[in-house]
Amino acid sequence: MEKQIFYQTPPGSDYKKIPRAEIANGVTSLGIVKDDEPDAFYFRLLEKQNIFLNKPQIEAVRHVNGPVLTLAGAGSGKTSVLISRTGYLINVNHVAPENILLVTFTKKAADEMKTRISRLPGLTQRMANKVQACTFHSFFLTILRHSGCQQNILGSERAKQITIKQILKTMGLQDDYQPETLLSLFSSYKINLKDMPGKTDIEKEQKLIYQHYEKWKKANNKMDFDDILLSAYDLLKRSPALLQSLQRRFKYVMVDEFQDTNVVQYELMKMIVKPHRNFFVVGDDDQTIYSFNGASNHFILNFQKEYEEAAVVTLDINYRSSPSIVGLGNKVIQDNSKRRKKTLQTAKALDAAPKYCRPQTTDEEAEIVISHIKREVEEGRRSFGDFAILHRTASSSRAMFEQLIINRIPFIPYSIKDESFYEHWVVKPVIDYLSLSLDPRDFNAIEGVLPTLYINRYNGMAWIHGQESMKKKKYPLIHLVQSSDLKDYQKNKIKERIEFTRDLKDEKPLKAIRQIRQSFYDKYLEAHHDKASLHKENIKETLDELESSAKRFDSIAAFIRFTRDIAKEQKMLSGRTKADGADAVSLMTIHRSKGLEFPVVFLIGASEGILPHSSAIDAEQLEDVRVDKGKEEKVIDAIEEERRLAYVAITRAKDELYISSPAFYRGQKAEISRFILSPFSSRQSGKIGKGRIKRQTVFNNKEQPAAKKSVSAWICTSSTCIAWQRITSYKEGRLKHKDCPLCGSPMEKGRKII
Repeated sequence: MEKQIFYQTPPGSDYKKIPRAEIANGVTSLGIVKDDEPDAFYFRLLEKQNIFLNKPQIEAVRHVNGPVLTLAGAGSGKTSVLISRTGYLINVNHVAPENILLVTFTKKAADEMKTRISRLPGLTQRMANKVQACTFHSFFLTILRHSGCQQNILGSERAKQITIKQILKTMGLQDDYQPETLLSLFSSYKINLKDMPGKTDIEKEQKLIYQHYEKWKKANNKMDFDDILLSAYDLLKRSPALLQSLQRRFKYVMVDEFQDTNVVQYELMKMIVKPHRNFFVVGDDDQTIYSFNGASNHFILNFQKEYEEAAVVTLDINYRSSPSIVGLGNKVIQDNSKRRKKTLQTAKALDAAPKYCRPQTTDEEAEIVISHIKREVEEGRRSFGDFAILHRTASSSRAMFEQLIINRIPFIPYSIKDESFYEHWVVKPVIDYLSLSLDPRDFNAIEGVLPTLYINRYNGMAWIHGQESMKKKKYPLIHLVQSSDLKDYQKNKIKERIEFTRDLKDEKPLKAIRQIRQSFYDKYLEAHHDKASLHKENIKETLDELESSAKRFDSIAAFIRFTRDIAKEQKMLSGRTKADGADAVSLMTIHRSKGLEFPVVFLIGASEGILPHSSAIDAEQLEDVRVDKGKEEKVIDAIEEERRLAYVAITRAKDELYISSPAFYRGQKAEISRFILSPFSSRQSGKIGKGRIKRQTVFNNKEQPAAKKSVSAWICTSSTCIAWQRITSYKEGRLKHKDCPLCGSPMEKGRKII
């Protein structure tokens, strides 16, 4: 008998009723808009094009003057509303097409709107072309161009990173910062209309890099996408006549995906609509998941404070997903407190309940998912293009990525860069040490490890190559001990590191990686943590995932061969998209999936520590967070955004949804995600104090007196010591080093089940 893998409810849940959304009544404009109504002709024209609007959609379309907030639940037909309202303004209210501005976030969405507007009844192609349907950046770039701006657009992320690398090299900081991290930091301050701070030494250093970057752009006549918005904002602030001309022309302004709006975008829109306040925004606060890009659900939550007379319309009928998928989404998101209350209905009657899986590890999870996909395709029920695999972070897709490659399944790694997991800046130095244990004359690996010895990469390699040209060495790294630029302690460290690397050769790769981390690498990353501007938990997560990969191999040589094969395959995959016509599985982060839909969705990593992410959980665990209201609010916001991520992932599925929750993650027991358990628990998730979120625990034995839970802890790194200490305060959680009280070995932060 085949072992059961997928279940109707999460394993261990104590409430077996499957949540299902109500079926909508199906009444459309045919039954709502009577023929004797003045605008009936327009809805009859839409119906001839098979556009049948429901009651809230009609209400939104009919709203003409004044501000309106349209809350568009997942799959509720928001684009149809925006397009139909555009036609309504022109056909019924005789608004000139050139007086309408419709702004969205992506070129793809803007192009789709232009196409659909051109097909509207009562509009000629010429009229449709006069409607300004565009992205924020294209609209304001056009304004800048008409005002004499001639800068070239620096749009390539790779080009920007190369520029930052050159600046860092000039400043002698190329080993201290990651260009993409700095660019993200710079963008955050710019789009929030804030100046970069310069109080600490690190802040001063980062601000200087930023100033060099801005000077370089100016000298080379370049501007990036953030500059487009900031320059337009500054231009309109100092040019009242230009602003007034825009206000006179664009009398009706609509914004799509309003929940993704950042500060500068919102301010620009408010400037244009200020005289007439005909501001029509469409968005879903439950899908605000881009806070790292400056998006905030506060704009939706506080819209009526900004525009007191604003009408609110809720699009609450989902046309995408089955009743049980919509029902699960409703149950998940209802636990958020900072949201506009809404419960979605569904237009679909056919139903296939979501299924749940509890693999032991992420590698087993990948094997289960890929086996299921292969079987579905081989038996003719599905094609590869029907499937999407959604993951929380880049590192949590490592096992899935490898299984897709090993099984030769066509897939598109949407959210993965050209570099493989093993080429990530956190992982690569570890791989380089393993490579040097096999071949001490691997010069690429030597270059990769120099920063971990606090030696400038460029200067160090120049010295080594110069010495090698005169006399070759078995261990070229030893040339550095002859350099007069290095201190004695650095030279001693080089000798120690050569001996250390030589002794790794015969170790199992997992043991070798742990030795590298415990001996020096974790401390090196700890010292660079603040400069990296990356959450420490992300760094540890990435290295723990490396250990998970390595433990499958018996030799370093086999592991290195595997990592190189994966890197080679990844380069071959880069650039492949659905637009190429490939029948391929979509592998992407939940962030990347927003706005998309798929017949079958696998949500992987639905376990505590992955979703919600450990960075949010660890903040929640610090008990003295309650003494600081600012910190408490950040904790609540972090958990609620994680829940919104789960909601977005669930609502991408049209027909089938599979949710997988690995039982072990990073070597620790991982509970099923609270977001997934909550809809199936008779003990609904409670709240402590002002919004503190209590960990949801489900019992199999109802007489069990105490629940198990995962807590933050200091854990001894010695293999012969079992000591650990719970982290119970914010102050203790901020410590960077701690020695074991029993054996004196270094301790590391982790999690324990109690």
